[in-house]
Amino acid sequence: MKVLSLFALLSVAHAFSPTARLSPLTATTSFAPRSIPVPPTHNGNLGARKSVLFSTLAADDESKGSFWSKLKNMVPPANERKKLIPLGLIFFCNLFNYTILRDTKDVIMVSNCGAEVIPFLKTYVNLPGAIAFTVLYSKMTDRMSQKNVYRSIVVSFLAFFASFALILYPNAASIHPHAFCNTLAAALPAGCAAPIGILRYWSFSLFYLMAEMWGSVVVSLLFWGFANTVTTVDEAKKYYPLFGMGANIALIFSGQYVRLVSMLRAAAAPGVDGWGMSLKLLMGGVLASGGVMLGLYEHMQRNVMTDPNCVDPNMAPKKSKKKKPKMSMGESFKFLADSKYIRNLATLVVSYGMAINIVEVSWKSKLKQAFADPNAYSAFMGSFSSATGAVTFAMMLIGRSIFAKFGWKVAALVTPTMIGVTGLAFFSLTLFSGFFTPLAAAIGMTPLMLAVYVGAAQNILSKSSKYSLFDPCKEMAYIPLDEESKTKGKAAVDVIGNPLGKSGGAFIQQVLIFGVGSLAASTPYLAAILGLIVFSWFKSASSLSVQFEEAMAKGSEDVVDADVVE
Repeated sequence: MKVLSLFALLSVAHAFSPTARLSPLTATTSFAPRSIPVPPTHNGNLGARKSVLFSTLAADDESKGSFWSKLKNMVPPANERKKLIPLGLIFFCNLFNYTILRDTKDVIMVSNCGAEVIPFLKTYVNLPGAIAFTVLYSKMTDRMSQKNVYRSIVVSFLAFFASFALILYPNAASIHPHAFCNTLAAALPAGCAAPIGILRYWSFSLFYLMAEMWGSVVVSLLFWGFANTVTTVDEAKKYYPLFGMGANIALIFSGQYVRLVSMLRAAAAPGVDGWGMSLKLLMGGVLASGGVMLGLYEHMQRNVMTDPNCVDPNMAPKKSKKKKPKMSMGESFKFLADSKYIRNLATLVVSYGMAINIVEVSWKSKLKQAFADPNAYSAFMGSFSSATGAVTFAMMLIGRSIFAKFGWKVAALVTPTMIGVTGLAFFSLTLFSGFFTPLAAAIGMTPLMLAVYVGAAQNILSKSSKYSLFDPCKEMAYIPLDEESKTKGKAAVDVIGNPLGKSGGAFIQQVLIFGVGSLAASTPYLAAILGLIVFSWFKSASSLSVQFEEAMAKGSEDVVDADVVE
């Protein structure tokens, strides 16, 4: 942690040092002096924007005064603070809940069914659930306002988590079909143990699905969709990497909260269901954080969305006098398939899901070997989440400089580079464990524990680069799109794309396990497939960067083919 703290301090010093000044070509990604307004990139003329930017630089050179004047220029103006602070707090609550839910779902499923069940969950539970939700979401957006869609979905999630802790889990012994599953296990081959385990613990599987969908639905779809409606591209470049820093402190807090609950469970009196007690505490934290999130959302609807100084009325979609015919689900997917822009976005999301899943399942199988006790497993995951938050915080600081100096394309390529390099390092350690045995002994570890910690480092670095760079890049790319693409396009890309990527990685693992006999034996093939996924990711990100810059230059009304929209 000392190393992480020093890293964060150095990053802060770099971010605010004089050498972090921007060139004229990247001035839009820094904090511009507030005396000169920068027009929104949605409707502005590119030449006019360049003129304003060069004027901004000239004014900035003239204002090289005291330290306090420079510091004042770095602080966002009041109208931007009014929307950025609650947005950052909402993101904080989102990630606080997601971290608790992610750690809890892994402990519940791996402890009861083993890590082998995870690929089957992602393929046969998460993917169908995501598709069903996308159909439901499409119908909801056709019949309800976006405000009511947000409220309804968040309240439904919170109600389920409360019901799980208070009703489903305490009655698990009576509601799970153990006798029926025992009959199936006796009649079916041993290879069907994982699917039978999903059915045997159906309420746990449902919790796993809802916890996974919190990240793709509430965080990716609802939060970022709302943020994109109140934020211009210029503001997004400046603030998306920054306000996420405060939110990622939630990873540290939630990780420590999970560890505290694990300690309480370990200290429970004999005969007391310690896990049931801690589950109520964990879900209580989720409900409290969710209540704060809903309160902040209502505050923004009443006090921010109605303020023209905060949200430009021109950013709101214009209501056409001619009523647009509603699109069926099949037409919606055709609409998305005909847009190269959306296809590239989908490729990025699917590639991330496949790549992270290919490495993560192998790591969790080793984690189960190292921490067979659920209490030790949960405590380790709490420390893992705290470390992820600390590294992500530092990466958020660095992310601002990457956006400012190198632009969108380089920022978008950091995550695939990170996943590719660290993932191949983990697989190398697994493939050549004998070669690394002397190294493990020299640092006082077994080869198994060395693989666990290298895998943890891989996950931490991959997730931190995703939160600090991949997510902001992806969300910026939605801003120039028309309203139809933002709603149905974002739903299909975020809600289906992420589970599709994970289930695709899981399906590859299932095929390899059946083909070569075990997960360990499939490691060389997984490493090769990971390299192909990263290559495809690079190609799509490079293509999307060209389209994104073109959309920024011409207002992006024609990003989606007009014939498809009509």
